[in-house]
Amino acid sequence: MRRLFICTDLDRTLLPNGEPPESAEARPAFRRFVAHPEISLAYVSGRHLALVEQSIQDYALPSPDWIVGDVGSSIYEQTRHGWSLLSSWSRHIAVDWQGYAAADLVPLFEGLSGLTLQPQDRQNTYKLSYFIPLDADLSSLTLAMQNVLKNLKISASLIYSVDEQAAIGLMDVLPERATKLHAVEFLMRENGFGCDGTVFAGDSGNDLPVLVSSVPSVLVANAHVDVIHQATAEAQRMGTADRLYLAKGDFMGMNGNYSAGILEGIAHFHIDLKPEMALI
Repeated sequence: MRRLFICTDLDRTLLPNGEPPESAEARPAFRRFVAHPEISLAYVSGRHLALVEQSIQDYALPSPDWIVGDVGSSIYEQTRHGWSLLSSWSRHIAVDWQGYAAADLVPLFEGLSGLTLQPQDRQNTYKLSYFIPLDADLSSLTLAMQNVLKNLKISASLIYSVDEQAAIGLMDVLPERATKLHAVEFLMRENGFGCDGTVFAGDSGNDLPVLVSSVPSVLVANAHVDVIHQATAEAQRMGTADRLYLAKGDFMGMNGNYSAGILEGIAHFHIDLKPEMALI
């Protein structure tokens, strides 16, 4: 088997913590597949490090080589001494914020209605996170936030997603180069993985930058219909539709949800691996 870089979101992608059912054999099959020494694994999540570690324990997940946390604003590398923050990544994204940290930006947005600051454990130096009501005027609020940042010459990405279980919108303010896409591309460059040897899996709004990029990506079958429509439309517009696969189910007798969809997507982009998967 040749080298392969698997990058996956956690909540409702690898973690079966949504309403649709998980195929019982899916996670064990995923664990066995990524145990191959030729495969490198990254978890790409909105969670901070401690929550990622907790999910690995709670769901018996394989330990990854890297953890991209906080929606791309932190990258940790697995070492023999534990997890080590990649300072090269932190320096790379710091440039976009002109010396500001997340705490410095909080007063700038205080006059904007509809924003509720998330708890402190969801913030970090380069990630400022808010709750937004689902009925908020998202386009007007986003424009207002962009104007505040533009006036300070701060280059930022505003990443919106929905926590379906809590029925609330989420808005993350990140350095422009700190999205999940930029983090995945950084790891690809640093470790010699090309697009032909990388597969990303996701399900939600903060996965969209990767899903519609040139990185081969899979939307698991349990992804929300709005995300599916948005991803397919944007991929068509950007000419990357051939790099986006929508898991359908029935692969290896599984339903395409969560890790079953990840394996299905890998097999779609790397058909030569199907016999390998059949053995797991």
